[in-house]
Amino acid sequence: MSDGHKPQDDNGHDDAHGHDDHAAHGHAAEDHATHDADGNDAHPTAVAASVAGKSPVWSEKGDAPLEDFAATPILARGGKRKNGASSGGGNEGWEVIKTVFFALLIAMVLRILLFQPFTIPSASMEPNLKEGDYIVVSKWSYGYSKHAIPFSPPIFEGRLFDKTPERGDIVVFKLPRDDKTDYIKRLIGLPGDRIQMIGNVLHINGTAVPDVPVTAQDVTNMYGMPVIQARETLPEGKSFTVQDFGPGNNADDTDVFEVPAGHYFMMGDNRDNSVDSRFDESAGVGMVPAENLIGKAEIILFSWTPGASLWNPVSWFANIRPSRFFNVLN
Repeated sequence: MSDGHKPQDDNGHDDAHGHDDHAAHGHAAEDHATHDADGNDAHPTAVAASVAGKSPVWSEKGDAPLEDFAATPILARGGKRKNGASSGGGNEGWEVIKTVFFALLIAMVLRILLFQPFTIPSASMEPNLKEGDYIVVSKWSYGYSKHAIPFSPPIFEGRLFDKTPERGDIVVFKLPRDDKTDYIKRLIGLPGDRIQMIGNVLHINGTAVPDVPVTAQDVTNMYGMPVIQARETLPEGKSFTVQDFGPGNNADDTDVFEVPAGHYFMMGDNRDNSVDSRFDESAGVGMVPAENLIGKAEIILFSWTPGASLWNPVSWFANIRPSRFFNVLN
C-alpha cells in the first residue's frame, strides 16, 4: 500500500495472511481481466463488477472494519477467528493472573515496609494485650532488618534507616535463640541500663519504678492465685498497667542485668506469667539484638476470646470482643 500500513485483524494485530490474500486477489483480478476459464478474453466490465462486489480486506487508510462487540452473538464471540487466532478467553485468563500477581506484590510491599498483622497467642502481656487480640505493627518505626522480610533471608546485616526505640514501647521481635519465632514484649532496658527486680518491684539503674495499685480488690486467677494490677511509670514518664500474682513468685527477685550495646531488655506486662529477658536465652528471651526488632505494636484491630475458629462462623459472633476493637496501644 502506498501509505505503508500493515493489514490488521479485528483485534488490532498485524495480519500478514490478510496481506498475502489481498495480493493474491490482485493478481487473480489481473488474470481474470485477461482470460476466462477457456483461455478466451473475459469482458473487463464483468470482472470489475465481480471484484467490486467483494469486501476489501482493509481500507485504503489501513484500518480494518471495527467489530461491534455488543452486537456480536455470544456463540460467535467465543468461537475461533477466521485466521485461526484464539478468542479473548485466554487474554481474560492472563489478565486475571496479572491482577492477582500485582495484588500480591502490593500486599507484600506493604507488609515489608509499612504494616504487619499479628495475633496474640498467650496471656504474657495482660492486661494490655489479651489472647485472641489481632494487632497491627508498624514496620517503619525502628527501620528495617532482614527480619522485616518473610523468612528472614540473609541478604544484608544490621538495620536500614535505623531508629532507636523508646523505653516502654510494645515491641514485636524475633526470638534470639532461633531467629524465627515472633515474640511480643515491652521494652524496659536500653543499651547500658542496669535492670533488676527486688521484692517484686522493677528497678532501673538503681531506682525503683513507681507503681500504684489500680484494682479495688484482689481477684484470683484460674489457679486461685491473687491477681494484682498496678500502674507503673517509667523514668521518661510513660505509664501503663502491669499485672502479677504478688511477691514471692519466680523472677520477683533477680540479679542485676546489664544491657550490652546494640541490645534491649524485654519484659511482659503480666510479670509472673511471662518468659522474657529475666530468663537466660537458652530457656527464655535473654537480651534482644537490635537486628531482631520487627516493629512497634500500634493498635488492636479486632479481638475474639479463645475458642473462636476460622472454620466455625458461629464462633465469630459468640466470642467477639467489640470493646477492644481499634484500641490504640500505650
